[in-house]
Amino acid sequence: MDQEFWHNRWAENRIGFHLTETNPSLLKHWQALHPQRHEAVFVPMCGKSVDLSWLASKHDDVVGVELSEIAVRAFFSEHLYTPLVTAISPMMKLYQFDEVSIYSGDYFSAPLAQYPLIYDRAALIAMPGNLRQRYVARLLSLLKPGGRILLVTLDYPQDQMDGPPFSVTGDEVHSLFDGYKITCLDRDENSDRPPKGKAASHFVEEVWLIESE
Repeated sequence: MDQEFWHNRWAENRIGFHLTETNPSLLKHWQALHPQRHEAVFVPMCGKSVDLSWLASKHDDVVGVELSEIAVRAFFSEHLYTPLVTAISPMMKLYQFDEVSIYSGDYFSAPLAQYPLIYDRAALIAMPGNLRQRYVARLLSLLKPGGRILLVTLDYPQDQMDGPPFSVTGDEVHSLFDGYKITCLDRDENSDRPPKGKAASHFVEEVWLIESE
């Protein structure tokens, strides 16, 4: 799976992963991070998620990164925002409006800082197995000491359904974030949000709190 896959998904509007309302797991569990308004939030592979707006209502600085410029433009357009656009490089732009800043470009090369709070709903589960360790290494390099991550994963029989989103088991979460404090906040065994047009014998959504000790 390469970048062209995601560019095509957005270009063809095949975005069944996009939620039109704020993620219930975010609403339910964000306070578990004990977030403060002045603490910046990073959202990897954010798409045009409405979660960004909800986070911006709670925090002064919300930073996303998204490969597809179509998605970035759609976020600001759909919220009737006119962003300031800055060209960082031929392959990277920064879109900014009030509390929200989104880098349009590659997550692995975006000029990001370190953040006390990270929210990952759809990034880790978008990664095939051979990229997850690299993804998490980059993510943890962006987490400030004492920082917290709210992570949402899916667990289902991978042999019964093609990803993305991919199945990431609890054991894999513990392996990927070894050395961090890991708490399972929720396990929904009756998730009503499997990918459209896909099915498996079971489909579980799990919510994790990852803390830097």
